[in-house]
Amino acid sequence: MTVTPVGATYRVQVSPGFDLDATAGLADYLADLGVTHLYSAPLLAAAPGSAHGYDVVDHRRVNPELGGEPARQRLLRALRATGLGLVVDIVPNHAGVAVPAANPAWWDVLRRGRDSAYAQWFDIDWTRDRLLLPVLADDPEAPADLKIADGELRYHEHRFPIADGTGDGSPREVHDRQHYELVSWRRGDAELTYRRFFSIASLAGLRVEDPEVFAATHELILAWVAAGEVDGIRVDHPDGLRDPGGYLARLREAAPDAWLVVEKILEYGEELPSWPVEGTTGYDALNAVGGLFVDSDAEADFTALDTRLVGRATSWADLTHDTKLGAATRLLATELARLAALAPDVEPDAARAALAELAAAFPVYRGYPPDGARHLANARAEAGRRRSDLTGALDAVTRRLRDPDDELARRFPQFTGAVMAKGVEDTAYYRWTRFVALNEVGGSPAHFGTLPGRFHRFAAARHDRWPASMTTLSTHDTKRGEDVRARLAVLAELPRRWAEQVTAWTSAVPLPDAALAHLLWQTVVGAWPIARERMHAYAEKAAREAAASTGWTDPDPAFEQAMHALVDAMYDDPAVHASIAAFAAEITPPGWSNSLGQKLVQLAMPGVPDTYQGTELWDDSLVDPDNRRPVDFAVRRDLLARLDAGWQPAVDETGAAKLLVVSRTLRLRRDRPELFGDYQPVVVHGPAARHAVAFDRGGALAVATRLPLRLAAGGGWRDTTLSLPVKEMSCQFTGQVYSDGEARLADLLATYPVALLAPLDGSGKAS
Repeated sequence: MTVTPVGATYRVQVSPGFDLDATAGLADYLADLGVTHLYSAPLLAAAPGSAHGYDVVDHRRVNPELGGEPARQRLLRALRATGLGLVVDIVPNHAGVAVPAANPAWWDVLRRGRDSAYAQWFDIDWTRDRLLLPVLADDPEAPADLKIADGELRYHEHRFPIADGTGDGSPREVHDRQHYELVSWRRGDAELTYRRFFSIASLAGLRVEDPEVFAATHELILAWVAAGEVDGIRVDHPDGLRDPGGYLARLREAAPDAWLVVEKILEYGEELPSWPVEGTTGYDALNAVGGLFVDSDAEADFTALDTRLVGRATSWADLTHDTKLGAATRLLATELARLAALAPDVEPDAARAALAELAAAFPVYRGYPPDGARHLANARAEAGRRRSDLTGALDAVTRRLRDPDDELARRFPQFTGAVMAKGVEDTAYYRWTRFVALNEVGGSPAHFGTLPGRFHRFAAARHDRWPASMTTLSTHDTKRGEDVRARLAVLAELPRRWAEQVTAWTSAVPLPDAALAHLLWQTVVGAWPIARERMHAYAEKAAREAAASTGWTDPDPAFEQAMHALVDAMYDDPAVHASIAAFAAEITPPGWSNSLGQKLVQLAMPGVPDTYQGTELWDDSLVDPDNRRPVDFAVRRDLLARLDAGWQPAVDETGAAKLLVVSRTLRLRRDRPELFGDYQPVVVHGPAARHAVAFDRGGALAVATRLPLRLAAGGGWRDTTLSLPVKEMSCQFTGQVYSDGEARLADLLATYPVALLAPLDGSGKAS
């Protein structure tokens, strides 16, 4: 199987519920859709029952719950038959340890301790006496439930190995002789002796910086690459690694021709380091594209509304500092303690406080040379401003962090990334609910929208520096689906109308946590009609992630009862239900316009476009696991066949118009790649010019509508025009031919709010 250039991908959440054989059945549909590559979730053996595959337990084999190696071979044959390639997701940072018996390496470490051949695989602090495993109930009597069975130590459904020669005596006596110690789950955040993925104790950090560990954990994936069975690799969470740049250099050397993209979250204005990769997984593009359809003029109105609803003005900088500090000192206390222990010259409490403040003030996920020094300097200045009492400790640890050979300096960046993820994306995004369409992975809610000029600069820079970087609008990690965000963007065009409506709802159904209430009202209109059980599940997760009125560790039953009562009122209170339905109906059509606009821009702009499973039709998904629900591919096949038979769909609830935009744009990129070799903004002339974003990709010209409500209120397109790069061009969505070198937007966008124009082919016919 030869390497197939990656032109466009389609992400499938391969899982036990949708295995490799089911995925193979999509090959012909994906080829018809216009992608060049299937992009799969992780394929290696994962923890039993894993719905996502990021908890790999055995790097030597394909997940048997996906069908194993025979099913992988069947998938490859299906892809070959349709001319598609394969991109796989790999997880170098951590491994699944929730079921020790399923992970041979972890089982051996538990059995043999530091004498295990796998002791250096995992990032374990071997200076501690025993490896702590937080599995016991929060009950002083929990150890009484320990049992010995079949030569193993058992705690309810949990199984653990017994070291040779230590199996005599009571279960408690046997336990006390092991290389591990079972402790209460509550001690996990504060006392663990191994690095985790964020604060998840069931995912243990791997030491892939060790060449032997790299070789063992990548052998199978790299064999697939060498055999031409894999064309691209998506690297999960490189910021968790000790040396991401070194790791990626080693991976590139082992897979010189593979398309490599990294799940690197870039903060606003941050640049990707000069790594030997094609680019990122696309969150930077997601936020730039989505922001195009948000009216920046509404920021002051939404700030005023948020202030009135919550009763105080909220500073994004102060909020994120506090949530990051909370993540550092509570959720990640065990990692903080390990860092502080590396600074014995500083009093322990002061070292912990100084490191936590630096992490809370760190402006990006982690620093890399040469920008790392600048970010550290900024963090030191901000930490000193907030905690002048820590000046001595801050100076001492900062000196250490400036030395790249210092162990503290090597580990601190792993910590700052986790602090950012847990403190901002998983906490602050659920607390600051001013305008949640902006609360997205890699986004910056403090920056209200993206003006076309800034977008054009962003896209041109991508074309010059990262032309093969991925673009996306939805992933398994996004906080809400792309079409939910697109509909919510409409609120920025009617801020006063929204303020009146949400005020009425919050008065009718009050909730003690006003910020959470605002989040829930935005969510329900953004995803309406949404099933009640989905809304309940989302509300509970959002409230617990926010950790303001309830939480995962100690839920507040009274608050959660009130929260669920609010959700029930959305469905059971006739007046509230009717007003939600009416308001959602009002913003849905302009939301469809935004959806088509952002989809065309994402698919046509520089980069390799990804389509997340199911999003070729309208998608009302919320945060995971909601965005991993089953996809009805039969409906999509039928609609695509109807489009290919000549059906011209309306922009309506079927979503077929979006499928038209996706399929025709992807096919044009695949069939006429020479039309996508450049990037130039196209100037629009006329009274409604600010409502269009247009660019020329080197022959293919994309045009999308912005701010459709304000456009309609201003009288529509009227005499707004744009010049065409060649005399005769056809619209890929309508078939209409434009032959006078200029197009009136009132004509060009009469059927759909978007257009993709291409020169006629050599026969004079539309492509």
